[in-house]
Amino acid sequence: MHLNRASNERKDRQWITRQINANSRWLLIDKDRNLVNVATSELHLLELEQVQEFDKNNAVFLGVDQQYSYFALDVSSSTATLSLLQGSTLEFVDMRHIGLQLDPQMASVGVLARGLCYWHKTHRFCGRCGYTNESIEAGHARRCQNDQCRHMTFPRTDPAVIMLITHTFDDGIERCLMGRQASWPEGVYSTLAGFVDPGETLEQAVIREVKEEADIDVVDVKYIASQPWPFPSSLMLGFMGTASSTDINIDQDDLEDAQWFSREQLDTFGQWGDSGTGYKLTRPDSISRYLVEYWRAQ
Repeated sequence: MHLNRASNERKDRQWITRQINANSRWLLIDKDRNLVNVATSELHLLELEQVQEFDKNNAVFLGVDQQYSYFALDVSSSTATLSLLQGSTLEFVDMRHIGLQLDPQMASVGVLARGLCYWHKTHRFCGRCGYTNESIEAGHARRCQNDQCRHMTFPRTDPAVIMLITHTFDDGIERCLMGRQASWPEGVYSTLAGFVDPGETLEQAVIREVKEEADIDVVDVKYIASQPWPFPSSLMLGFMGTASSTDINIDQDDLEDAQWFSREQLDTFGQWGDSGTGYKLTRPDSISRYLVEYWRAQ
């Protein structure tokens, strides 16, 4: 993310107004999809004059760079998008489908817009008293309009652990544990993952989730990397761990299957999106794939 979020300045409505009128660019969101020029594989940014038909009262400020101020608008309930799309190469596309084709910096801006618009859509009412919430601080907070409450809500991210568990077997070959859910594309196997429970450390979450899903005991948990995954609001925290047991017993509520795979076996896997049968790796922009490639390169 290359943008300056301007956390202090964005609380000033006059400052926001100046950003809108100076040199703003607008990202449109429709039903959790971003407006994209599919001919050029670019996020389509509109100028202020091009968004006059849309209600900008709930515009979300995203940040500024050396050229522009960026804003997001959720236009899911607007009919003005029909004329915008007609006869053009513009489409509303899920960022998970187009992300790899976009410039990385603008992809980050796109998922920020998508994530914040989703948060506003799902927090229209106060979680304490049920009264209507209003957007404040240029879309980075919501405040209850009940004078007896006035509770403020901020965007939250749900922490989730994702882990590649390995074990060196009696034959001297190190293998990794991977599983699949029935809803995934045919043949795709991934690292295990799960949400962090309240009062739990990340390392404890790794150990618990692997035990629950595959009945494997884990030691020596090591943090590797993280990835924001705003679909809708997760932060994926990637770990490696060593298994102290090897007999898999899956929980059918979570996994359809789980297996141990060697590096040599992974070399035979197909890619995400490949047609046909056989084992496949996860999508290349996922932290699951990052962990697998990190291990394969060791």
